[in-house]
Amino acid sequence: MEWVKNFNLMRMLKEGGIYAVLLILLVVIVVQEPSFLSLTNLSNILTQSSVRIIIALGVAGLIITQGTDLSAGRQVGLAAVVAATLLQSLTNVNKVFPELGAVPIPVVILIVCAIGALIGLINGLVVAYLNVTPFITTLGTMIIVYGVNSLYYDYVGASPIAGFDPRFSSFAQGFIRLGGFKLSYITFYAIIAIGLVWVLWNKTRFGKNIYAIGGNPEAARVSGVNVPLNLVAIYALAGAFYGFAGMLEAGRIGSATNNLGFMYELDAIAACVVGGVSFAGGVGTVAGVVTGVIIFTLINYGLTYIGVSPYWQFIIKGAIIILAVALDSMKYAKKK
Repeated sequence: MEWVKNFNLMRMLKEGGIYAVLLILLVVIVVQEPSFLSLTNLSNILTQSSVRIIIALGVAGLIITQGTDLSAGRQVGLAAVVAATLLQSLTNVNKVFPELGAVPIPVVILIVCAIGALIGLINGLVVAYLNVTPFITTLGTMIIVYGVNSLYYDYVGASPIAGFDPRFSSFAQGFIRLGGFKLSYITFYAIIAIGLVWVLWNKTRFGKNIYAIGGNPEAARVSGVNVPLNLVAIYALAGAFYGFAGMLEAGRIGSATNNLGFMYELDAIAACVVGGVSFAGGVGTVAGVVTGVIIFTLINYGLTYIGVSPYWQFIIKGAIIILAVALDSMKYAKKK
């Protein structure tokens, strides 16, 4: 039969192997605890995915250009702590800055996005103009940002920063009820971010340049693309996304410490690869990123729900990352 002749097990493994593994994991979770498939859990998963989607959209743009960002999680943590100190309730007896009045939420958004963009700008300049590999650049930035955040955290009291202004709590924890399902405001913010990135990647010259750089930097340069400038811009944009995500994460959790954001970058990178964003460069879609984040969050939440030890979760997530990257490398071996 014709379909038998065209059947290629290796190709199927490359294209869908990771999804098969994740589906098996999901089936195991549901068999162990059928109540996992509830509207409440779905709402929680969607809310958790929303913050991760914003982070992953920033990381994905870098991976498309054959880069990465190990500092993403620490940037999220810094933005969370800064936002938390600025948005405490005026009646909070433990208010970090008691003389500070009510700061408008849009102002704080601008501040944390600017901080993230500045860090991203530095990453981009080092990568683009000093020719330091993204891995080493962002590894160094990760350590520096964590140090800066810890110094600031110690300065303001070295205790969980909580007691937020009701406006901020509503902004980050509010939701719309649709029957028995709760759709959080954070999900709407993620949808806005998704739309923005989709337009940027698919309808602008900047987006075309990103894919061109990822596909072949030298060919892009010869074609007239200002590779260094575009790299700086994509790193700065990613930093702004991390800043906004950090602010939302602080509000969602209800507090912030200097350790918030730990390993978020690895979850984001893993979700991007699961969603089809290739480390070979020049390949990736917004829909793939969103799908990867939701799948990865579903597995994370499910493993916790059935009581799997956090240590085993680390092992499983690490194995998924290795498998996803291995399959990606096999898929684009000819391109390399």
